[in-house]
Amino acid sequence: MTHDLVIRNGKLVDGLGNPSQMGDLAIEGEQIVDIGRQVAKGKREIDANGKVVTPGFVDLHTHFDAQIGWDPSLTPASWHGVTTALMGNCGVTFAPVREADKETLAEMMESVEDIPRHAIMTGLPWDWNSYGEYLNSIEKLNPAINLAGLVGHAAARFYVMGDRAIEEQPNEEEIAELAKLIGASVREGAVGFSTNRLTVHVMPDGRPIPGTFATEEELVEISKAVGQEGGILQSVIQGGDQLPAELALIKKQLNAAQTRLLFSAPWEPGEKGSNAYQTAIDDMKASGLDVNGTTQPRAAAFLSGLQSNVLFSFRSKGLAWRELRGKEFEERLAAIRDPAFRSSLIEEAKQMEPAESIGHSMASSRYFIPPKASFWMGAQDRPNYTGGKEVSLAKLAENAGEHPAETWLRLMDETDGRSLFMLRFVNQDLSVLPDFMRSDWVVPGVGDAGAHVSMIMDAGWSSFFLSYWHRDQQEFSLEQSINYLTAKQARIIGLQDRGSLEMGKRADINIIDIDQLAERQPIRVQDFPGGAPRFIQRAIGYQNTIVNGQVILENDELTGNVGGQIIRNQSKYSVKG
Repeated sequence: MTHDLVIRNGKLVDGLGNPSQMGDLAIEGEQIVDIGRQVAKGKREIDANGKVVTPGFVDLHTHFDAQIGWDPSLTPASWHGVTTALMGNCGVTFAPVREADKETLAEMMESVEDIPRHAIMTGLPWDWNSYGEYLNSIEKLNPAINLAGLVGHAAARFYVMGDRAIEEQPNEEEIAELAKLIGASVREGAVGFSTNRLTVHVMPDGRPIPGTFATEEELVEISKAVGQEGGILQSVIQGGDQLPAELALIKKQLNAAQTRLLFSAPWEPGEKGSNAYQTAIDDMKASGLDVNGTTQPRAAAFLSGLQSNVLFSFRSKGLAWRELRGKEFEERLAAIRDPAFRSSLIEEAKQMEPAESIGHSMASSRYFIPPKASFWMGAQDRPNYTGGKEVSLAKLAENAGEHPAETWLRLMDETDGRSLFMLRFVNQDLSVLPDFMRSDWVVPGVGDAGAHVSMIMDAGWSSFFLSYWHRDQQEFSLEQSINYLTAKQARIIGLQDRGSLEMGKRADINIIDIDQLAERQPIRVQDFPGGAPRFIQRAIGYQNTIVNGQVILENDELTGNVGGQIIRNQSKYSVKG
């Protein structure tokens, strides 16, 4: 017999945490059909000698809802070993939708997730109303990787309540209608429901997005409907002083749904060196509830530089900085090299005050980016994500005897405008993350691929986790690391046919050179509809990525092959996974 594809001589890591083994793997069509040392020949064979063969990675927090319309390759996730992505997070989706609300949903997505409205409206077919119709529509776009989707709270509220959804609470009849609509969306293929309680996520006019202040009654009734259809719950919750109440609400949702729940969990300190979530999580788990948190494996960060919409400040009051912001990249570079204009930029900066935090900087035009929380990512091909105060803007300026604006501008000039500073806003202390991620309820992620395209590029989180925490720091074994990136994530969204190297499973596979694995520097491109800019980030070390038996990437380059599928709710399987 001859197989469609055989991978030979690789170090096989099954994703389940079992010890790795040397061997071969055979694929027929979309499935793994043989694993061992005596695998028959293949029509095509790939030599994986010296490489690690793993299941494809699962990314549980993306916003590819729009990008699928014009970039079926779904970069940058497809450059970083991701073969299955969950979209529809944070309560914002494009379905269900009434005709009159389509542009409103696009505007809301732009405001919350920094995806240009024009790109959304022109890049998608918009030939749907229900969530099931949306999945049918994007299925025709032939994605390179697998996509699963959550139905968003905000869209459902607009569908039921119209503009009242923003500032009013639904009445009893409307709550029942919301629950019915969201339950139907899960039945039509959504793998679950997402909601967003962050007050910083607002409509274009500054009002909170629908669902931000949803009552316990509303969320419990929706959760019941989702659980009855075998869907999961996803939530972005408030932290700080609000965290205890938010976690108590999650518990009530879970008790009502008896399903799995995933929430965004940036590190927050608790008592006696623990994290702020642990006591509540232990209580939920003791009650048999399936609660899971996802956290960035490195500091999440805004990017500041000539390529970014975040310059030396978020909203400088200076006329010169405003003028610089209005220019295209090449014009910006030329402007900062003009001595007179550069002098104006520096003098205006000296009239501002250094911000103490990102929030402080964003709040007023009086402040420039916080020098102590701004870290230079270096001038090499591989970004420095882990540098300490020695590469902070504050320290670099002090060492050079310059105002921070002079240092910022000098580095932009010396690197032809390619330099970037990362403005860390969550998970700033890397030292606490290994123990946090070892918690049985935590998975790495929250790269926000497809969103925040002009200011943030954290989508390479999987490559960072494997290269930094496994290879460089040896905090996690190879087997444990791959489990965290594959089976542990697949279980949460109920995927029984992916996430591990087992016979009969889907052939979603990576072949990786661990020694070479790295993220490359983020760069700005203008490949969205209408020429809108975004940051992308490529990777080094991925020999091959295979999706449903199709080789979609070879030697870090996409092949043009597409193997992705739209993954619909698999509730026929056990809800507990």
